Amino acid sequence: MKSRTFASLSVYNYRVYFAGALVSNIGTWMGRTAQDWLVLTQLTDHDSTALGIVTALQFAPVVVLAPFAGAITDRFPKRRVLFCTQTALAVTSALLAALVLGGVVQLWHVYALALLQGVATALDNPGRQAFVSEMVEPGLLSNAVGLNATSFNAARLIGPGIAGLCIGLIGTGNTLIFNTLSFVAVLIALRAMRPKELMPAPQVRGKGKVREGLAYVRHRPDIMLILFMIFMLGTFGMNFQITIALMATTIFHKGAAEYGLLGSIMAIGSLAGALMAARRERPRLRIVVIALSGFTVSSAIAAMAPSYLLFALFLIPTGLCAITTMNTANATVQLSVTPVMRGRVMALYMAIFMGGTPVGAPLIGWIGSAFGARWTILVGSVATAVTVVATMIYLMRRDDLRLRLEGRPIPHVEIRPRDRAGEDLAGERVA
Repeated sequence: MKSRTFASLSVYNYRVYFAGALVSNIGTWMGRTAQDWLVLTQLTDHDSTALGIVTALQFAPVVVLAPFAGAITDRFPKRRVLFCTQTALAVTSALLAALVLGGVVQLWHVYALALLQGVATALDNPGRQAFVSEMVEPGLLSNAVGLNATSFNAARLIGPGIAGLCIGLIGTGNTLIFNTLSFVAVLIALRAMRPKELMPAPQVRGKGKVREGLAYVRHRPDIMLILFMIFMLGTFGMNFQITIALMATTIFHKGAAEYGLLGSIMAIGSLAGALMAARRERPRLRIVVIALSGFTVSSAIAAMAPSYLLFALFLIPTGLCAITTMNTANATVQLSVTPVMRGRVMALYMAIFMGGTPVGAPLIGWIGSAFGARWTILVGSVATAVTVVATMIYLMRRDDLRLRLEGRPIPHVEIRPRDRAGEDLAGERVA
């Protein structure tokens, strides 16, 4: 019997794509780590606001261009779109590496290239998300989404650690070259695919398709709820590109190797969460709520950790809960929308998730400067706690549930539906 965890790898096109994406993801994490180190230690004196601006510029186009990016994804072959976006990302990465190696890089160069990368990423994200459904059948979609996250987080486990070592051994510029070369792996994978085995969604033509996509989501309260949770997590909770760098350098006074190691340690939990997600046949909303609750608790404990070692350890459950929330939400949305709308809906999904960063990243950077690095994480813990409470209240009202706590004879919680007269019906008891 084949393992459910790796079922999608039996599909040739997905297997080739997965291999290319893994190499690219490793390079991407190396590039991000090197870029952050460049800004914090070579171009500024540990200026968290500057780092927040770089992060915001990378993600701002995702918000602005999301509706148009989704329309492009639904109108043109997704494989062709990915060829163009991956080439653009490779070029911008090569330019940054050349500027650093030439010794002429300035902070505004990093800002400008971050913005260009953001434009390419805005077009790339919905294409990558929607392309998965063209490589595998619907029964494997949840598994493929989980394996994509596994690839991303395996790279996150490997990339920052390698980057930290490379920065110390061969310098920031040479480390950035690895990111440039890694995009070539995706281009090779896309070229090596068997087009006849793909299952392309119908391509959309005509005007008004952007408005049509927005109207579709507006009339889907189930998707709107997931978008709310993802927005709060992405805006306030998923700024670890900034927060880990600040904690490593300003609280624990560590160098490049220890900073890179923190990203790899967090990815242990993320990788475990991704593998667990790949095993689930169907995503569930309750898993999203439980995982978001776990993220709230574990990230708060990490923020208050008194030592580098304890901080690193609590990053593991934080990563596990974060990736479980994101994977389950992603798969839930993809499986619940009609194929012809998938590109536009996933563009909006990625805009909501990543697009909060232009707001959150500068805010988190300012909080780090004004109140200290620990508060950059605690703000996310508070925001996700509010999200969990608001979601539970909404679900209880939507499903007309009544929550009752009892201390005798054994402490337990009872959740009961109400009839129309307001009387309790038979409920569920949780000891």
